[in-house]
Amino acid sequence: MSNKFLYSLARPLLFSMDAEAAHHFTLPALKRAAALGLTKLLVSQQPKADPRTVMGITFKNPVGLAAGLDKDGAYIDALADLGFGSIEVGTVTPRAQPGNPKPRMFRLPEAHAIINRMGFNNGGVDAFVANVQASRFYQNKEGVLGLNIGKNADTPIERATDDYLHCLQKVYPYASYVTVNISSPNTKNLRQLQGGSELDGLLSTLKEAQLRLADQHQRYVPLALKIAPDMDGDQVKNIADALLRHQIDGVIATNTTLNRDAVTGMLHGAEAGGLSGAPVFQFSNTVIRLLKAELGDALPIIGVGGIMQGLDARMKMECGAQLVQLYSGLIYAGPALIKDCADALRGH
Repeated sequence: MSNKFLYSLARPLLFSMDAEAAHHFTLPALKRAAALGLTKLLVSQQPKADPRTVMGITFKNPVGLAAGLDKDGAYIDALADLGFGSIEVGTVTPRAQPGNPKPRMFRLPEAHAIINRMGFNNGGVDAFVANVQASRFYQNKEGVLGLNIGKNADTPIERATDDYLHCLQKVYPYASYVTVNISSPNTKNLRQLQGGSELDGLLSTLKEAQLRLADQHQRYVPLALKIAPDMDGDQVKNIADALLRHQIDGVIATNTTLNRDAVTGMLHGAEAGGLSGAPVFQFSNTVIRLLKAELGDALPIIGVGGIMQGLDARMKMECGAQLVQLYSGLIYAGPALIKDCADALRGH
């Protein structure tokens, strides 16, 4: 029985629930299924090995899980069973925080989209690290694990670097790579860090810390920056220049968009927050093309945003990405999307 068929049975139930409630139902259910060995029964439907070396790391296939699905790193093993080439968890902040008031996640099925204003809800970096350490995936070094870090909502923007530095020091020993998330629209003023002196100050401090930690742990862990899709060519050029100047190892393009043109007039279309899914696809692709033009082969791009089928993943690669990540597409297409994308990228 295919996972595509199984998801087609489950989806009406999940879509009958509030979006966040469905999220909190699905992940524990997946964890129970994994504990019983049921997810392993679908191994024949997982992607075949298709190794890619990016940021000095070998990924078993080019299709990864984007951050945001598992903010606390509590479901790493269950998610790994689905066949991803990498798992990225977080965003985590130094201290636990509840995030924004509910409701804060909304489906827009006619647009194959989601709007969320979660606000980095998580249990804090110490609990996050404990979850990572407890995972079989980490303990047995089963694959690539990205750890995504952010700032607390009540930390003033001028002190944001302190939060990123604290999280980097905590997660560094356990990460295959660390993602610095400065592009969520749901933490006040966060995207301000994408510009000018703020970006230079942040990247300079984190690069110094990375090199110090590499010496301390005798292991170099790459740093990637996750950026927003809502930027013009000059803004992307400035970010590309900063990435090269500070020798950051990779860039993840992109996070969610604030643009609402594709969902105007739809139920929930005017909700505040970041829009993901199909409507962000072209915005993300534009940023990837702009980055590629500036970076060439000097720094790898991980493409994320609006991948709903295998051909979308291939388009991300054609725009200049070396790897892709999925999130919202999984909500609409289910885990069969992973193999669909991996198959489309084979040999690409």
